[in-house]
Amino acid sequence: MSNPLDELLDVVDHQDRVVGTASRGEVYRRRLTHRCVMVLVRDAAGRIFVHRRSAGKSFAPGAYDVFVGGVVGSGESYREAAVREAEEELGVTGVRPEPLFRFLFETADHSWFCDVHQAEWTGPVTPQVEEIDWHDWLTEDEVADRLTRWEFVPDGRAAYQRYLELRASSSAPESS
Repeated sequence: MSNPLDELLDVVDHQDRVVGTASRGEVYRRRLTHRCVMVLVRDAAGRIFVHRRSAGKSFAPGAYDVFVGGVVGSGESYREAAVREAEEELGVTGVRPEPLFRFLFETADHSWFCDVHQAEWTGPVTPQVEEIDWHDWLTEDEVADRLTRWEFVPDGRAAYQRYLELRASSSAPESS
């Protein structure tokens, strides 16, 4: 198996325009802005797929997440990456992510654009054991409770907050 830190990624500017390529390891070492995808997956009952990242992950090992996803490879579109990542992490084929929004996630150590999607999956899942140590389908109330008690990945936490705000604003009645 190849080293994930050798994977080539597109480096982008703050307008999300490609300005070069670099290995994932170099991108992380030099805090270069790159791209990632996140897919919020619900089952037929509306529950959210929540998982704990494996201890071997380079970013946020052992943390929980409400999104499946990962980095966008060099030359890959956000849509292609969303399908690939969702299918790989869930161990399924046929996922159809719907794009929701994109934002720039930045900390002192990291900088990437998060392209956030949602999808429904009604069949069984076989999560990728190299990526996921634990998983379950949780209601929104259960997710809200866990967010106060468990360590979640920081970009996933930020994306989920934006997702909730977007949903609340789109359901607000229009004023006349």
